[in-house]
Amino acid sequence: MSLFTQIIRPSTRLFRSFQATGLPHCQLRLLSTELKERIDGLIQGKKVVVFMKGVPEEPQCGFSNAVVQIMRMHGVDNYESHNVLEDKDLREGIKEYSEWPTIPQIYMEGEFVGGCDIVIQMHQTGDLIDELKKIGIRSALLDAPKEEEPSK
Repeated sequence: MSLFTQIIRPSTRLFRSFQATGLPHCQLRLLSTELKERIDGLIQGKKVVVFMKGVPEEPQCGFSNAVVQIMRMHGVDNYESHNVLEDKDLREGIKEYSEWPTIPQIYMEGEFVGGCDIVIQMHQTGDLIDELKKIGIRSALLDAPKEEEPSK
């Protein structure tokens, strides 16, 4: 193996591992231990946590608003939310923490669920009802009157 190959191979492995995070290369940075511990503290021991732009009463982007509306449809009103617009370190750090490049981000029982697109999909397929049930939350949609099939 040439000297050039010995030098290049480890750096390309490192580059590939950074690529796997899904973050654009220009935004990639290492998550500090302090910020990681802070985020751990924000999500651990909580049933539902949403990192969003704005607050549930006043979302500041359409994607955050969509997540809030879906939570309301399911009767999930008692969840913790964090306005990432008020804290740049949290806004960038949560993306690195989850290896997910967008906000909002939803966590259930300390586990990353996904962003707006994932929650919409889970809502449409009924998977969100199941996930809420796993953490002890009964979806209000289970109590909603069923739409009747049109008679032929």
